[in-house]
Amino acid sequence: MTGRAAGGTDPSGHAADWIFREGAAEPPTQAVPYSHLSVELGHLYMEDFAAGPQRLLAYFTQVAPWAETAARALARTAEPRKPRISTCFLIDDYFTRFSSPAEIIPLVTDAAARAGLRVDYIARESGCATADGVEIAALLLARLVASPPAGGDAGRPSTTKTGWLANGTRSPGVGTPQAMSPASAWEPPLEFGARRHSIFLDAELWADGPGDTRRWACPLLGAVWQMLRLGLLRDRGEAVLPVHTWSEEAFPEEWDALPPLIRLERDAAPFCAYRTFSILGSRFLPVEHAVRVILDHAAADADALAQVAERSAREGVPVPSGLSERVMYAFVASASGRGGGA
Repeated sequence: MTGRAAGGTDPSGHAADWIFREGAAEPPTQAVPYSHLSVELGHLYMEDFAAGPQRLLAYFTQVAPWAETAARALARTAEPRKPRISTCFLIDDYFTRFSSPAEIIPLVTDAAARAGLRVDYIARESGCATADGVEIAALLLARLVASPPAGGDAGRPSTTKTGWLANGTRSPGVGTPQAMSPASAWEPPLEFGARRHSIFLDAELWADGPGDTRRWACPLLGAVWQMLRLGLLRDRGEAVLPVHTWSEEAFPEEWDALPPLIRLERDAAPFCAYRTFSILGSRFLPVEHAVRVILDHAAADADALAQVAERSAREGVPVPSGLSERVMYAFVASASGRGGGA
């Protein structure tokens, strides 16, 4: 007889009851096909699209050499097999609803083609929050394990309550001292594992809206996006954000009528990959710093990790153990020529 203990914390941060379940009663972890590398060709904002086709062409012209370099580098390490490389593009329909798939997707694919690039997959950023009835962002939130600060007294609420995740020990608050009490001295924050000097980051994961609504922040959605591309998110054993092959001649007029993830090319390599490479405007650098902090605190599905380890080893493709080490970047000049937030 076999079994498995389960427990920990629920998505709200409360301690969950520890139970003993029969291993055979648990749903099996669905396997997904893998490419060697997933190349993200970009993530642009409404103003970038509004600037017209020439702005998009200029952006993809910058991106093309990086995509080609990544393919050549992978070809040298994936012998004797031909490397499997897929490309993707993420469209922000979560923070700003603009135009329509019927107008935007042809703009993207045409500009990419003129720069010598092919877009295999198009994803909607709203799908990183919720897709097909699954609260995908909440799945990752439930898997975050914040590192306790050395000497901490657990006085600060958990990440799942505050919506903030730090890569170190925060500077303690200094309030007004009571009469006859000595003033507390200021202490600096400290990055975990800092080398000589700390680079401390405290990332907001969401903001509460009216009622019980929650607006996920760019770093958390970005971490979800990376986990989806790495094929490591599961909902009760099932892979999330399934790929829909788009076979219609025209795209819909409404974003909600478009599946969250579509395959444009039937011969495309798999969407999920052992490693990811994102080519982004330089304005995304602070966001991606926070994404990597989140990935460093994420506990991926153990069975999904084992599947990747077994299959990559069989192919002779080394995969780093750390999630953030499977994620690579190239930052280019922003399409708009200026910095900005997410």
